[in-house]
Amino acid sequence: MIFKRTPQQKDGDTAEAIAASYLTQQGLLIVAKNVKNRFGEIDIIARDGKTLVFVEVRYRRGDVFGGAVASIDERKQKRMIAAAKCYLSTLARLPPCRFDAILMGALNDKNLQWQRNVFSVS
Repeated sequence: MIFKRTPQQKDGDTAEAIAASYLTQQGLLIVAKNVKNRFGEIDIIARDGKTLVFVEVRYRRGDVFGGAVASIDERKQKRMIAAAKCYLSTLARLPPCRFDAILMGALNDKNLQWQRNVFSVS
């Protein structure tokens, strides 16, 4: 059975493609996109030098509910960390890691914000 993507899902796909292109232009190497495991989904995994970067892409049309950055709440952070740990368990060596976010209010890279180290893991 084939399911049609909703307009919101299509917008999310477009936002993730824009984010991946932007990160590549900034010198990062895209390792994987839409990595799913039992803990959640990682939008983009990239390499920034020796650092493995887990990227959350957030597209919000406005600042309703605090906008894109506020949507990465504690619950979302815990899911991202668990999904990242699951991914890391498949690697032979553990590289330095960080969590970044790409935030956008329009489906273009004109007002895109790349926030590095949006939260830390202790």
